Amino acid sequence: MTAAAAETNPIYRRVVLKLSGESLSRAGEHGINMEEVADISRQIKLAVEQGCQVAVVCGGGNILRGAQFKEKNVAIHEATAHYMGMLATVINALALQDALECIGCQTRVMSAIRMDGVAEPYIRRRASRHLEKGRIVILAAGTGSPYVTTDTAAAQRAMELEADILLKATRVDGVYSEDPEKNPHAVFYPELDFQTVIEQGLRVMDSTAISHCMENKMPVLVFNYKTNGNIVRAVQGEKLGTRIS
Repeated sequence: MTAAAAETNPIYRRVVLKLSGESLSRAGEHGINMEEVADISRQIKLAVEQGCQVAVVCGGGNILRGAQFKEKNVAIHEATAHYMGMLATVINALALQDALECIGCQTRVMSAIRMDGVAEPYIRRRASRHLEKGRIVILAAGTGSPYVTTDTAAAQRAMELEADILLKATRVDGVYSEDPEKNPHAVFYPELDFQTVIEQGLRVMDSTAISHCMENKMPVLVFNYKTNGNIVRAVQGEKLGTRIS
């Protein structure tokens, strides 16, 4: 192996990439913007071309959030609202699948809720085999259970699939003491431990996801996917964003 080839090898063999639903739309908008989806797809393709196995967990907040049905006079049970949100993640997964396949990637959408006409059922061993064959696995419908966030689903899938790291893609550079979009003087943290995240209530992922990662020693990298090339830099182990371990 040449020195140049060694420099491009990913430090991580397998990753789970968590994308929020909002990453598939323009800031402040709802729905799916295919230009945004195409930009993310190109970054994911480059990461796979580096030799990294990539599984993607999609959120659904750009289409629907269960919280919007929590109003007192809304006649939708909260569990039903969560199932509706899971179906929104499947819509996003299908959009991402087509965008990736348009640029030559091999993909599989796997859903925690059976819908055989559009996606494979999620089976851990099958998902792992797809990854070994170089396919991008897009994991939809969370865990298939209500009251579980897609952050927790991503943490669980990362552990099940024996990923080396969970990559949390955001619109900001990493974890801050406060929302940097509201407070320009917020302090940026390049590194954190899980206990500090929990004690300070830092908004990284929900507390269940953080606890799962802490208990199972699953490192998390929070980084800005909007900076072109950052997904590749993340799988190559370059210093960016906030690493939590």
